[in-house]
Amino acid sequence: MCRRHTQLLLCLFITFFINLPFPSFADVGTAAQYSPPYLPTGCYGGEALQFPSSNLFAAAGDGIWDNGAACGRQYLVRCISAEQPRTCIPQQIIQIKIVDYAVSTVSTPSATGTTMVLSQKAFQTIANSSAGLINIEFQQV
Repeated sequence: MCRRHTQLLLCLFITFFINLPFPSFADVGTAAQYSPPYLPTGCYGGEALQFPSSNLFAAAGDGIWDNGAACGRQYLVRCISAEQPRTCIPQQIIQIKIVDYAVSTVSTPSATGTTMVLSQKAFQTIANSSAGLINIEFQQV
């Protein structure tokens, strides 16, 4: 009996992981977007030179801010769902850098209380720009 049960569990486990379209990330949250001007007052005191040349960056929400320790952290991020169908761009995973605290951003985010507020370019790389809020998976790298 135990052997059959173990084989069934192993079979289900393998079937589940083989059929996953993406790697599983550690955390799930929400993301909004904000637009220029980008003035990173929360991390770098207005030093625009700290932005990555790719313009793939974000402001950290309260959940990952960690009293400023999030500054400079890199995350892999992908859109997993949104209120509007076909908002997420399939199979798009980006790497962003935290450059600010979401509460202190100069430009108002498209939705408040999010895990991350992505730069316009970062948001539009993983989701339709008309969306105000998306659900994301993210993992620190």
